[in-house]
Amino acid sequence: MLQVLLYSLLIPPTCLLLPLALGLLWRRRWLAGLALAGLVVFAMPVTSARLNALIAVPPRAASAIPPQVVVILSAERRFGQPGGVIEGEDIGPNTTERVRAGIRLHRKTGLPILVTGGVLAPGATPIAAVMAQVMGAEYATPPRWVEDRSRDTWENATFSAAMLKAEGITSVYLVTTSWHMPRSILAFERAGLAVTAAPVRAPDYVAGFDIIPQASGWQASYYAMHELIGYLWYRLRP
Repeated sequence: MLQVLLYSLLIPPTCLLLPLALGLLWRRRWLAGLALAGLVVFAMPVTSARLNALIAVPPRAASAIPPQVVVILSAERRFGQPGGVIEGEDIGPNTTERVRAGIRLHRKTGLPILVTGGVLAPGATPIAAVMAQVMGAEYATPPRWVEDRSRDTWENATFSAAMLKAEGITSVYLVTTSWHMPRSILAFERAGLAVTAAPVRAPDYVAGFDIIPQASGWQASYYAMHELIGYLWYRLRP
């Protein structure tokens, strides 16, 4: 939990909360003003759209080796408290979209599915196992492989590649959200797999110059900055 909190404080727009608080506490109006301006800018749909355009996957040719499997990357989890229709371990909104897209691609191509993702919270079921349960129970499409040890995208790629290469598979469709795709492609290609990108959707397009701040803009900007920083970090990894 502490690691997640410290990490969040390093990425905009969350990292602007600390200088805002310090500016107000120390009566440094310029510091508080800059932080507040930054929060407003990151909440604008036009800002998050431009940031997402920076990390969007440009059109690229499919892998020279035809894909042999559909790999679905996990995202977040949800837990339903007793009393609701959905109780217990469940997949979150981004994971659900990736599962739906992966199943559609599976039905279109006839290729088997691998889901990947480990434990996201202490005592929780690995997210890949939850994905497999939902896919079998609700979509009648269980995956062939379940990689449930990975803690991040780099390990998604490393552990998935080991499982697939053991069966002679070297080329994959990679299913994930568009803003997560560049870092994912980099990790899976570094793991020795040929990748054909299969983003869930094309990046959102914001018509005109929408500068009215929205709460959803903060979330979109956070995801974009997280991916930009993560991509640069992955580029530096051996």
